Amino acid sequence: MSNKKVAVIGSGPIRIGQGIEFDYCSVHCVRAIRSMGNEAIIINNNPETVSTDFDISDRLYFEPLALEDVLNVLDREQPDGVVVQFGGQTAINLARSLHEAGWTILGSSPDSIDLAEDRDRFERVLAELDIPKPAGRAVTSAQAAVVVADEIGYPVLVRPSYVLGGRAMEIIYDRTELENYMTYVVDASPDAPILVDKYILGKEAEVDVISDGVDCLLPGIMEHIERAGIHSGDSMAVYPPQTLSKKVIDQIVDTAIRIARRLEVRGLMNIQFVIDRETDTAMVLEVNPRGSRTVPYLSKITGIPMVQVATRVMLGTTLKEQGYTTGLHPSAGIIAVKAPVFSFQKLALVDIGLGPEMKSTGEIMGVDVEYPLALYKALVASGIGVPKGGSLLITIADADKVECVPIVREFTSLGFKIFATSGTAAFLHRQGIAAQTVKKLHEGDGNIVDLIKNQQVDLLINTLSSDKRIEREGARIRRASVEAGVPCLTSLDTARALLVALISRKTTSKYALHGVSEYRL
Repeated sequence: MSNKKVAVIGSGPIRIGQGIEFDYCSVHCVRAIRSMGNEAIIINNNPETVSTDFDISDRLYFEPLALEDVLNVLDREQPDGVVVQFGGQTAINLARSLHEAGWTILGSSPDSIDLAEDRDRFERVLAELDIPKPAGRAVTSAQAAVVVADEIGYPVLVRPSYVLGGRAMEIIYDRTELENYMTYVVDASPDAPILVDKYILGKEAEVDVISDGVDCLLPGIMEHIERAGIHSGDSMAVYPPQTLSKKVIDQIVDTAIRIARRLEVRGLMNIQFVIDRETDTAMVLEVNPRGSRTVPYLSKITGIPMVQVATRVMLGTTLKEQGYTTGLHPSAGIIAVKAPVFSFQKLALVDIGLGPEMKSTGEIMGVDVEYPLALYKALVASGIGVPKGGSLLITIADADKVECVPIVREFTSLGFKIFATSGTAAFLHRQGIAAQTVKKLHEGDGNIVDLIKNQQVDLLINTLSSDKRIEREGARIRRASVEAGVPCLTSLDTARALLVALISRKTTSKYALHGVSEYRL
């Protein structure tokens, strides 16, 4: 396809859940279109993006990404095709309406997109392919949600469909919570079903697939460091996977290829998995029939220009013609760790506890030839201080107390003094770990928040509790840490990663500082 006119729909205003990664995708898509001798038109309305620079596209329409406005532009320009894959959920949500208005959607068809986005249709596809997924169903009422949750068992992960950044997604532990949730969730997604799934305690992984309908290229798999339950945008992730078994990796590759072919994907697709630690099985959580926030990372790490390759596929050039074959691309020979960046100091009253709804406002990447070194760089770059020693304040939910013991013991071996609230301190004492007891919030002056505000703490670990009363105090403690500039971790997996970084800092005197391309040589 050459000498054609192509319209690319951007992602609109950058906000939590949809950010600069989609602008990156839009820009690289336009460059690929123009490099093939075609005319590229951008429709986007964000002045702070590169895609809206005057010299990126042949023409820029700075218009709202509402259906009426987009149709007005298309009526004026009369493009030969429209690209919606690189504008995040905003652009994808326009695909069906644009198709019904008579415009050609390049890449995956609107039906293919809907097959991935519509819960009932997608579940039938998974059943047809015999691909495992967490138990659950889509519902449209509180009564139906309760029935499904009772059937599959608590805890359940509930979320609206067709929304961005995990909006209104929560882990629910009992019927009362679920009924309360259903009373307000309709505001987030009034016209779409609510998804109720069994919450699987395990590790998450995700993969991007470029497909031309026959061949399917997988540039790489990213393994999340935090366990399931934290939004992928807020979770640290590592390429290539460090702990996934060969069985799981092979299963992810096979599953991704079969789904891409069944959905007749043309271009990019992202799949998120949860690995059930009891069965060591990768279960499909969701499929996004578009570019994802991992595309810029994998492109830089692997050297595969993913958006350009996908765009050329949309315009008729097969993967084989571009020099690629089906399967997982060989490892680039380097370790890359993605870490989220938050703006909690600028967002007053926001609870920093991490969960299924996305809160990060950016991401960075640490690169090295060894995992601990890459991890250290990522943590430092993301703004998490990596102190050599000092005082560690811990307040741990009952469900996490046993798991925290080896982590706290390792911190003490590194020279950290441990502070803990009464329940946690008593538990640690029984494990042979010395901990100084500090007052809880309601116990008067000299309490845990005073300790934080007086800069007597260098690091805080506070895991989230399902007890609402405890969580109200926990939120105040976490907020105090933000205002005092004390690093606060709400996941034991993140704390474990920090330990790896601390140990590497203790044993490594010098860190290499090279560009990504230099590591790949």
